[in-house]
Amino acid sequence: MSNEQRFLVDSITEDVSRYLIDSSDMSIMEALEVIYNSQFYEKLTDLSTGLYYQSPAYCYEYLKHELKYGKVV
Repeated sequence: MSNEQRFLVDSITEDVSRYLIDSSDMSIMEALEVIYNSQFYEKLTDLSTGLYYQSPAYCYEYLKHELKYGKVV
C-alpha cells in the first residue's frame, strides 16, 4: 500500500469513526473497534475494491448497512 493509499484509508477511518460517535453516542474506542472488526474495513483496505477512493459519507452508509443487515456477500 502506498503512502497515498494509506492516507486515504486512515482519513476515511477517522471520518467514519466520527460519524459513528456522533450518531450512536459511542466512545472513540467503541467506534474504532466496530470499524476495525467489520467487513467494511476489510474491503476498505483491499485496494482491488477501490473503496478507499469513495467519500467518507458513502463509506459510512456502507458500514451502516453492514451493521444493520450483516456482512455483505
